[in-house]
Parts: sequence; C-alpha cells; structure tokens
Amino acid sequence: MSATCVAFAGTITGTVTNKTNGTPAVGDTVTLLSLTAALQELSHTKTDSAGRFSLTTPSDDQPYLVKVQHQKGDYFKNMPPGMHTADITVYDVATKVEGVSTEADVLRVEAANGQLTVTENYFVKNVSSPPRTQSSDHTYEIVLPANATLDGAATVGPSGMPIAATPDPVSPKGHYAFSYPIRPNEGDNGTRFQVTYHLPYSGSFKFTPVLIQGTDNLAIMLPKSMQFTGTGFQLVPDDVNAQTYLARGIVPGKAMSFTVTGSGSLPRDSQPGDGGDGHATAGMESGPDASAQQGGPNGAPGGGIGTPIDTPDPLNKYKWWILGGLAIALAVAGAFLLRQQPGATVVTAPGRGTQRANTAPVNATSKSALLLEALKEELFAIESERIAGTLSAGQYAEIKAGLEIVLRRALDRQKKPGVSA
Repeated sequence: MSATCVAFAGTITGTVTNKTNGTPAVGDTVTLLSLTAALQELSHTKTDSAGRFSLTTPSDDQPYLVKVQHQKGDYFKNMPPGMHTADITVYDVATKVEGVSTEADVLRVEAANGQLTVTENYFVKNVSSPPRTQSSDHTYEIVLPANATLDGAATVGPSGMPIAATPDPVSPKGHYAFSYPIRPNEGDNGTRFQVTYHLPYSGSFKFTPVLIQGTDNLAIMLPKSMQFTGTGFQLVPDDVNAQTYLARGIVPGKAMSFTVTGSGSLPRDSQPGDGGDGHATAGMESGPDASAQQGGPNGAPGGGIGTPIDTPDPLNKYKWWILGGLAIALAVAGAFLLRQQPGATVVTAPGRGTQRANTAPVNATSKSALLLEALKEELFAIESERIAGTLSAGQYAEIKAGLEIVLRRALDRQKKPGVSA
C-alpha cells in the first residue's frame, strides 16, 4: 500500500522573491494546503538562502494551495493538478505606505419588505515604489450608516483569492477596521473590500457617507424602479440593467449625502451575450479588469474608471465584479450567521485562519446551522474546483445557481425567529 501511495506522490518546488528589494526571501515559512479537504495543512518548510523551497504532495492529481508567510503577511499560489512549480513574490510590510488609495467606493442598493440592503465594495490600489505591503490591525477603516446591521464581509487580494474576513468594530460607533494586508497591485488588480449590511426602511433613506480615506470615485447602483436624489452626482449613461450615479474626487472628510426612495432588486449575474464569460460573474476570481479585457462594443476597449463621464459606463472595469458577487456574498453571509451560533467555528478561506466565537457550546440539533455550514463549504469547494480547472464553466454555473437558491432560503429562515430549516 505504501509503495502505491509513493508512486502517486509529487513534488512542488519554487522560489520566493522579495520584490521590495529584489532579493531572495530567506527563512520564510512555506505551507502546502489541500483544496479538496477544507484547506487542511499537509506540510510546511522554510525557504533556503536562495529563497528556494520544496514540498512533497500526497498525490499528483489533486489541486493544492501554496502559502508563504513573509513578515506576518500571507501570499498564495494556486496549484492545479500536475503543476509542480510555484514561484511566489512577497513584499516588505509597513503600517503606512505611500501610494495606497481608494480608487472606487461602489454601493449596490436594493429595497424590499421594509429593509434596505447594501453591498458596498471598496476598490483599493497600491502603487507604492518600491512596492511594499500596507498591513496593521487597522489596515483599512470604513464607516457604516447609523442603525446598519453588518451581514457579512469579504476581501480579495491582487491574486484574486476571495477571503471571508469580517472587519473589527472600532471606536467611534459605526466604524469598522479590516486587518487584511493591502498588497501592491498586480497589473490593474488591486485589493477589494466588500461589506453587506441592512437597514430598517420605510420607503426613503438618506445616506451621509463618511469616507475616511476619500475616493477617486463614489458610485451608487440601484434598480430602475428606485429613485435617487443627490448633489454632485451624475447619471452614468448606457446602463440598461440599473441606474448608476457617480461622483468624483471625494477628498477625506468631504460632506456627502444622497437619498434613495422606492423598492426593487438589481440583476444578479450577466447572461450569455452580455459580454461575461461565466467566470467573471462568479464574482471574485477573474480580477477587476475582466470587463475591460472583454472589450466594448464592436471589439473596442472597454471604458476604464478614469474615462470621462460622458463615455459608455466608466464603471465597466468593476461591473461584473459587483453584479456577479452573489456566491461569495451568500457564503460569507452564511459564515457570519454561523458565527452567531454559540461556539460556532468558522474556517476562513486563506487569510487569518480559524476564528472561534467566544460563546457557549452550540446546540447540535440546529438544522439551520448545519445546513448553512454544509452549503458554505460546498460553495467554497466549487470555487476551489473552478480555480483548479476540475469543474467546467457550465457545471460551475449550474451547481452555483442551485446552491444560491437553497442558501438564500436557508438564510431567510435563519433570520425568522422560531423557524427551523
């Protein structure tokens, strides 16, 4: 039996380079994680004096994830079956880095049944020179509206790996801070912070956003059935699926306000022929420039975030990320609700590791909690399989659609007192 196991074993080798100073990263910890066993650690080693490492895999036909820890920051490399080389770039870390700024703050607003639901995405770029990672216990601070209830959060680094990473509440009330590191951009791919929250709603709500870091662009997306009023915003033309209002050059501390009225829902995913390829609509893997790569009408390049307001949709660079983020948003929402279950353990995707709520033991008979946990794990599993190339685009779309329906129903039941799954 052991001889058979050895015959199927493989080896992953690579080099870790510190791009801040252009030298090999010496003594960094390199860990092999399983993508088919809930990110179970399989082995680890240290880089040598030349930044090299070698890891033995249990099987050569399974996908893996290689993690490198450098100055308390984690860097990842996806390893599809049969891939044996993993060269990884790392950066030195500082608590404050010049060249880090918010490129866009995009709010996706919907309303129904006395509740206003907002998914807010912060697109952050790091163009530091020399390149360095900004990281601390309060790497990126945000402010939610008064009376907002946080439903879930996620982050995506330049490599495109989604991570369930809930921000910590800080003073004053309503302020939250992510500890996720802001790494240097990889091309146009920066760091994305996403939060989903809800508010009580009586048909009209006035937002007074507090943008601590400021932003190059503040965009509000809402259904055609809702109404928007606000000074300093312009309607983005040629958006057939939603209304999008855009304000530019928001400096830190600038007073802003806008009001939304009415109700309605936004589209969830692009459909065939819309320019999406089925991968960008998965939400968070393809990188923020996915739409730009797809091109505009007649094959022309897509409009970027910096294009004039009167060109076709200046938010095209981010549109599919925002419209297609349902799977990860639901998975994170499920994880967030599970954290509210006494003693629930949530294994986050690669990031800060396992978190345990400081509460009493969980009730083993909670069917809702068990269902949410199973669905959350399955959503992460299909994301991992798609990354590894073991799941086709058609299979991914079909499975994801079914899981989303079941998970949405489970979440709705979880929110209703006295109702079990």
